[in-house]
Amino acid sequence: MTGALFAMDPVHLPVLFPDPVLDRLSGLVRIPRAAEPVPRASQDAEVLITGWGCTPLTADVLDRLPRLRAVLHAAGSVKSHITPACWERGLLVSSAAAANALPVAEFTLGAILLSGKDALRMRALYAAEHRSPTPGETARLGNHGRRVGIVGASKIGRRVIELLRPFDVEVAVYDPHLGPQDAAALGVRHLGLDELVAWSEVLSVHAPDLPETRHMLDARRLALLPDGAALINTARGALVDTAALTAELSTGRISAVLDVTDPEPLPAASPLFRLPNVLLTPHIAGALGNELERLGSVVVDEMERLLSGEVLRHRVLRADLARIA
Repeated sequence: MTGALFAMDPVHLPVLFPDPVLDRLSGLVRIPRAAEPVPRASQDAEVLITGWGCTPLTADVLDRLPRLRAVLHAAGSVKSHITPACWERGLLVSSAAAANALPVAEFTLGAILLSGKDALRMRALYAAEHRSPTPGETARLGNHGRRVGIVGASKIGRRVIELLRPFDVEVAVYDPHLGPQDAAALGVRHLGLDELVAWSEVLSVHAPDLPETRHMLDARRLALLPDGAALINTARGALVDTAALTAELSTGRISAVLDVTDPEPLPAASPLFRLPNVLLTPHIAGALGNELERLGSVVVDEMERLLSGEVLRHRVLRADLARIA
């Protein structure tokens, strides 16, 4: 039977691989029911199952695993642990990023629909004045025909577009790697970034964290958002200039749902913790709680494909890392 090892912070093992999932995995490979961040030396381990907390798989680490042929990641991005040495040795790499994208997209969908009702401002009004809003105060609210802009046609961005299809909203997207024909195939409009920001009543960020995307939403672009618009960021905090966003939100002109920030966490004195037009959550959009089992199940599915000689469904190529978060 093929040998395998877990390489992750051991706290994550029981939630990613609860007993039914672990039993299924153990029926496929010989694997210790324990995890550690640095994989132990092994002469027969052919597969490494990684997760949050895994050490970078440098040449020194890989030298301790001479028969290793695949790394299956039970989380999202592999950037923190897949090194050039992995590609040089021809290792197959797979990630459960698609499974992690689903809860992020679901969280985003909820934020978009609540933003269409201006739920943050309505909550503040209700708490302060204990009354229902007047027709004049709700005249610009509602999700019928609301313009939703998607920054980044990533796995998550595309999933959000898919989840929005049953709703009566208009959707447009910006992605430098996406052409108008590709956007049309997704059923959305393709706009330049400045045009998208100025068009959007709700702007949702799903771009990767790369040097060229740092602060892509700066003071100039944030000022393009229409009055009453909402910004949703479930991607990476560094995509938005925090100081510029704080200044814009402090005016009350726009609102924001921020699951990620830069830095993370924010300093305790940050106004973003106290502004009534900001919903700040501690990076919870991705898989957590009972959603984590889905990631482990994806890895077991990939293990079955690997052992049967099938193509890995969630394979990550070296070229992918230049354009994913």
